Amino acid sequence: MTITSYFAKDLFLGQTVFITGGSSGINLGIARNFAAVGANLGIVGRSPEKLDAATAELQALGAQVSAHSADVRDYMALETAMQRCREELGPMQTLVCGAAGNFPCPAEQITPNGFKSVMDIDLLGTFHACRAAFEQLKETRGNILFISAGQAFMPYAFQAHVGAAKAGIDQMMRNLALEWGRFGIRCNSIAPGPIEGTEGVRRLVPKDSAGPLKKTIPLGRFGTPDDIGQLSVFLASPLASYITGTLVVADGGQNLSGSGVWTQLIMAEMAKAKSERLLGL
Repeated sequence: MTITSYFAKDLFLGQTVFITGGSSGINLGIARNFAAVGANLGIVGRSPEKLDAATAELQALGAQVSAHSADVRDYMALETAMQRCREELGPMQTLVCGAAGNFPCPAEQITPNGFKSVMDIDLLGTFHACRAAFEQLKETRGNILFISAGQAFMPYAFQAHVGAAKAGIDQMMRNLALEWGRFGIRCNSIAPGPIEGTEGVRRLVPKDSAGPLKKTIPLGRFGTPDDIGQLSVFLASPLASYITGTLVVADGGQNLSGSGVWTQLIMAEMAKAKSERLLGL
């Protein structure tokens, strides 16, 4: 069932939604759903090839697209991209902070540079986006969606760097909701569970472990980019006009039973990979 079965096709007509990391994965799924209900899209990513492909896909859905190759760690580049998007599409009504980095690694093996890289992309990059978008969002009395993760509130093995970054994002969301509410700006976080076909699942869920992991999720499946995209449209819409400072978990119930099963699966996979390296396979 598509989003237009439930939401009007012109719900976001004439509005601009700006998405960091919007050229692939969950964030592209969010962009597709906003495009389906009439929004125009500003997207930022680091790969020109992915940006070109995403632009073509979103334009095919009827959206005007302002695409920019920029790194969220570079404040000036991000600010310039947002200004150009404003010139092309008008001031943004919704900002989606989706750019992120992740890799599984035992805490005792994470290098300071590796830890800093995730913090800079996830946490600092999110602040850069919010700060650069503030004047536009103040003008439109818009809203911000932060893409968080279960690691923000549930300890996961080999994810100390990600947990710290995502927890920081959620607390920043609450602070901005408190401070910027007087400007009419709403702020909310979404914490997706495993989402089928994304880079996150490819990196963090060993292929042979996907079936067993799904069995531990109360709803019995991984999510889809549309699951998160549809939730994003709702939270940015007038239907959620009194919701701010809130973390919405969309994980099929995965975190209800803790992270133990995931830890066992990935530890087994990492032990297997280490053994294969030692054997030269």
